[in-house]
Amino acid sequence: MVTSRINHPVADKLHQYQTEAEAEIRRILNFWVEQAQDERGGFIGQMNSQGQVNPSAPKGSVLNARILWSFSAAYRHTQSEQYRQMADRAFNYLLTYFIDQEFGGTYWQVSAAGKPQNTRKQIYGLAFTIYGLSEYYLATQNNQALKVCQELFQWIEKHSYDQVQGGYLEAFSREGELLEDLRLSEKDRNDPKTMNTHLHILEAYANLYRIWPDKFLKNQLEKLIWVFLNHIIDRETGHLKLFLSTNWASTANLVSYGHDIEASWLLEEAAEVLGNPELLVAVKAVAVQMARATIEGIQPDGSLYHEWNKDTTHYDTHREWWVSAEAMVGFLNAYGITGEEAFLEKSLHSWQFIQKYILDKHYGEWLWGVFDDYTPMMAEDKIGFWKCPYHNTRACLEVVNRCKTLLK
Repeated sequence: MVTSRINHPVADKLHQYQTEAEAEIRRILNFWVEQAQDERGGFIGQMNSQGQVNPSAPKGSVLNARILWSFSAAYRHTQSEQYRQMADRAFNYLLTYFIDQEFGGTYWQVSAAGKPQNTRKQIYGLAFTIYGLSEYYLATQNNQALKVCQELFQWIEKHSYDQVQGGYLEAFSREGELLEDLRLSEKDRNDPKTMNTHLHILEAYANLYRIWPDKFLKNQLEKLIWVFLNHIIDRETGHLKLFLSTNWASTANLVSYGHDIEASWLLEEAAEVLGNPELLVAVKAVAVQMARATIEGIQPDGSLYHEWNKDTTHYDTHREWWVSAEAMVGFLNAYGITGEEAFLEKSLHSWQFIQKYILDKHYGEWLWGVFDDYTPMMAEDKIGFWKCPYHNTRACLEVVNRCKTLLK
């Protein structure tokens, strides 16, 4: 137990970390309360880094599901009625405009007015909808949220689960036919399986199991953990394989440091939810290995490089908000497992980097990121299809709860 090894200086650091993270939760979410609501319902689709709203921007299912998760989790933590109202707003909009009542699943994108615009069924999007709705159920006990979660789970298992090789295929038509273009975004490879989608199915299924301890769900979640241990994590290096063929052959020689450190703690969380002691022991060992592997990308300022192409030995040196947020949690998790203070320091250094370079003191919330010379990435969104309150709110919530546990 790590707590028995905590000395006074470490305890003081944990207390301060907890206090600062608690304050940052309120700062982040106040921005979304004040700036993100759309008078037509739900939330705006896009705001640039200078605070200018694009009223005609489409709305993405991932952004709205992440908003739902963030305010639901914050309401559970604070019991703030304002956060409950925001969670209700996100829940109502998601169910009204993003759920496909005819064919099941969730639309990938709707127009600014809420009309279906991109009706493809990206499994990544369905997973985030389960994640948000299951958190909303934990916060409110709303039975409709559980019912829709169950329907989305069944949709994924019916259409996406690979009965031969295991794991999940990426994207389908509105009616459930496998698409030729499977990509999550234009930046991605067109491969049938990706680490990214599997990671977010993992977090969604783990959260769903908390509210619905179904035997089949348990079986699929356990199989998914083994998919990571046997196919997605390179057990020699501790890094994730990002893009994969149907039979799990790696198709790209890339390292994503943010995903490595995020997966390290999400895998352990999923194993804890299942309550399988032997599996948890195995996963904890891998979580620490992945945290150690991520150290390769840490810079002297405490931040993580974004990506490394092992074929060209080229580093993508910009720093994104979500990578730093996940480093806060992943390294704190590794400290909790091992008691090694070096891991705690890496978590704290990531937070210090965020405070210095990523918090947007002028326009609010967090910047998308900074370049290697620390100039802000001002061409990127403040609110958008991928820019949301989920990584940073979750990181702060995790820090608060983990510090509390460590200090007991």
